[in-house]
Amino acid sequence: MTQRELAEPRTAAPGRSTTPRSGPARTRKRRVGAGTRAPWWFLLPALAIFTLIVVIPSWRGAFYSLTDWDGLSPQFNFVGLDNFFKVFRDSAAGASIMNTAFYAVGIMVVQNFIGLLLALGVNSAIRSRNWLRVLFFAPAVVTPLVVANLWQYILSPQGALNTALRAVGLDFLAQDWLGNAQLALPAIISVVVWQFAGYSMVIFLAGLQSIPEDIYEASSLDGAGSFKTFWNITRPLLAPSMTINLMLSLIGGLKLFDQVLIMTQGGPGSATESLSTIAYKDAFQFQLFGYSTALTLVLTAFVAVASLIQFTLLRRGEDK
Repeated sequence: MTQRELAEPRTAAPGRSTTPRSGPARTRKRRVGAGTRAPWWFLLPALAIFTLIVVIPSWRGAFYSLTDWDGLSPQFNFVGLDNFFKVFRDSAAGASIMNTAFYAVGIMVVQNFIGLLLALGVNSAIRSRNWLRVLFFAPAVVTPLVVANLWQYILSPQGALNTALRAVGLDFLAQDWLGNAQLALPAIISVVVWQFAGYSMVIFLAGLQSIPEDIYEASSLDGAGSFKTFWNITRPLLAPSMTINLMLSLIGGLKLFDQVLIMTQGGPGSATESLSTIAYKDAFQFQLFGYSTALTLVLTAFVAVASLIQFTLLRRGEDK
């Protein structure tokens, strides 16, 4: 064989592949494919904790709702569905259901309306928009217990609000805001809205900033005014953010507990009782643990049904 033949690379015979077969490569590829099942095992610790903390207590609570257990004694009697029938016969429970519905609707409507206005304001080109965003959102990071205690002092008969009204000559507006049965419930709603309107603002703001500016420029060139631009462009494109905010505020209103317990303890009388507060009192003050558990299950069903209906209607609105 000549030196020229040695220098030239050999060509493979027709029909024969030049790619070497690698056994380890095939094995490595097969192992990678088999390894995709491994992440499922990482769910086991989380599932175990969830089962221990949520599933088992929920099932035990559902069982005790069928008994007359007082929460302390090891003895109890099985009463079937009597606790649930009692919920709908109990006038206090019926009043708390009405109050809970009022809380949910009032908070949902007012909080999202104010949150949307704040989002539209801080989404403009004003110089202080970043500071205003922080200022409006700040109350949402404070625990509701602290906020409730603060506003309980502000709304007391000799509190900061009445003192300020008297200082400017508006004595006739000074009220016992938490002691008046007609004012206490709206006062609690106002406190919740004050705290969480900034939270709704942030979600609306994220939706506003995701809308392309080209659409607004085309709208202005067509001569559309501010209201038409908002109604025909901003409102439909904010539908996903609206769905999230309405769902969160509705569920939060249905579960309202901390603010009511701290500010009014459900009073005056039962004017501000919610399902959560009356279930708490029945369980830990009157030792009606089985009946209290039945109340919480009714609340859970109420939240689930209301959320499902609202979510279905809002998603239909998004698809239009």
